[in-house]
Amino acid sequence: MERETIAENLKTSGQCNCAQAVLIALKDDLGLDEETLLSLGSGFCAGMGNMEATCGAVIGANMALGLTTKGKGTLRYSRELISKFEEMSGATKCRDLKALKDGKPLCPCNLCVRNAVHIYEELIKLVKEK
Repeated sequence: MERETIAENLKTSGQCNCAQAVLIALKDDLGLDEETLLSLGSGFCAGMGNMEATCGAVIGANMALGLTTKGKGTLRYSRELISKFEEMSGATKCRDLKALKDGKPLCPCNLCVRNAVHIYEELIKLVKEK
């Protein structure tokens, strides 16, 4: 099963928040066990600890980038992640992503986690090419 689908299934099942779903879907790249990743992502739901700020999916993907790049060039990739996520999803803040437009959120959580995993995978290809 592709990692975008894994993240979406974890989120929609209620097993994980957005950050956790992204981290678990990417666990093969991260060198940490699932329990540790669940703990690491546990406080990053509903926009950074229920503050409706940065989307947990973005945070999870950014943490994954840091682990995968071992901190080398992470800031550059982080900027690309945030820019591409905003382009695909319409915003980076949970409050804006959940804002209703014509009765529907700008970008529902299941799509946010899919987008974050997709962008991570694109960026990691660039990292591995170097």
